[in-house]
Amino acid sequence: MQIRKTYREVNPEILYDEIRDFAVKHGASVGENKMETYSQAADSSSFITRGTLTLTVPDATAKTQKECCRVHVVGSARGETKLMLDIDERLFPSEKVTALQSDVDFIFGGYEVKPA
Repeated sequence: MQIRKTYREVNPEILYDEIRDFAVKHGASVGENKMETYSQAADSSSFITRGTLTLTVPDATAKTQKECCRVHVVGSARGETKLMLDIDERLFPSEKVTALQSDVDFIFGGYEVKPA
């Protein structure tokens, strides 16, 4: 399952941190965790942030972790921030996905850009 959202005037670092914390709250563990910031070519005082986060859960034997979700956040606090969640529903069940979406929507719903 893939979830895509676009937000206006949301700091991508805050969105990234909140997604990470909400996912941990719902039983996932943080795997790979990478955040990078780039200056924009036309305006060196403006920045674009890119974050990638993998979330894991224990496999059936509870001996290793399997990736259940990959989170991508790209954007600028002054413009749009895009969020994409790639979720393996076999490892992260729909009720947890719904709870995660509910938490994200509560905090960031007012900033979401609705499709036309």
